[in-house]
Amino acid sequence: MGIERTVAMLQGKKSVYETEVFGPLIACVEGLSGARYGASEAADQSIRIICDHARASTFIIGDPKGITPSNVGAGYVLRRLIRRAVRHGRKLGIEGAFLSTPAQVVIDQYKGAYPELAENASRVIDEIKAEEQKFLETLKKGEAEFEKMLPNLLRNPQRVMSGRLAFKLYDTYGFPIELTEELAREGGLTVDRAEFDEAFRKHQELSRAGSEQVFKGGLADHSEQTTAYHTATHLLQRALKMVLGDHVAQRGSNITAERMRFDFSHPEPMSAAQVAEVERIVNEQIKADLPVTMEMMSLEDAKKAGATALFGEKYESTVKVYTIGSFSKEVCGGPHVERTGGMGVFKIQKEQSSSAGVRRIRAVLEKPGA
Repeated sequence: MGIERTVAMLQGKKSVYETEVFGPLIACVEGLSGARYGASEAADQSIRIICDHARASTFIIGDPKGITPSNVGAGYVLRRLIRRAVRHGRKLGIEGAFLSTPAQVVIDQYKGAYPELAENASRVIDEIKAEEQKFLETLKKGEAEFEKMLPNLLRNPQRVMSGRLAFKLYDTYGFPIELTEELAREGGLTVDRAEFDEAFRKHQELSRAGSEQVFKGGLADHSEQTTAYHTATHLLQRALKMVLGDHVAQRGSNITAERMRFDFSHPEPMSAAQVAEVERIVNEQIKADLPVTMEMMSLEDAKKAGATALFGEKYESTVKVYTIGSFSKEVCGGPHVERTGGMGVFKIQKEQSSSAGVRRIRAVLEKPGA
């Protein structure tokens, strides 16, 4: 049943929101909005959503795995939580960004039992602020477009919004289908979700068709050069962790015979000194001509051995673990060189933002003396 529901039952409360567990959060939202919990069901629902989603978002971002808002996987779940909380803040009359305030309440309330929240507090606050501001801009554009559509939609006797229009809001303005459905309900409408899902499926198929040449692991092919670049991503990720911190985690990669692209979690631009140090570390491992070995083991044993793995990736029960000297150990299915010597000189060409909380490095392996 869970400790919170148990507490609510033992105290004779109707829900967990009436217990002291949610008391500080509810008081925070009341102070921000001027609303009072218990005054109306509509306001109560918005307060509960904000409290629940603020707490969940804080724990997700504060986790050592470093999840950040994105359009895929766990990052998309996080993005939906933050954006729904923002929307209900607006329904309570809260203007502008506000969610970092209840997030701080969560950190202060739970940091004793979960010290990682205090350790990652700045990341939690920064990520929530950035995502909230980004969504406020999206929300403004999407809601304005929906309001333009509404008069015509209300003329429809069936009071149904086509999935085609809902997809237009998603594709053109980045407006989530869940919020379109929420706005539609408020206007007494429903959304043709089946038609939306079909349009979304076709969109995904087109996206996949445009990237069919990319192999598993982000490789364009399995040539000698792309194999060297793939091995270099292992060296790069380890070097980034050494220079920037253990919060660094791979968020994607794309490799061709000419260059490599590597996305990783980090909240701010790298300094010139940090870029130079990462280059130095990677090139040091290349010059050392380290052996690259592979072992088959269970995923559990790989984690116990300290191997890095992509969070959210689906692995088989038995995985390949590639070890580069004593420098790097990763779970990976892609091709690798036998030794690091001869890979070339690693050079970072550009370090830039990829999305909120994610940085992107573009790099090449140059021939010595080039």
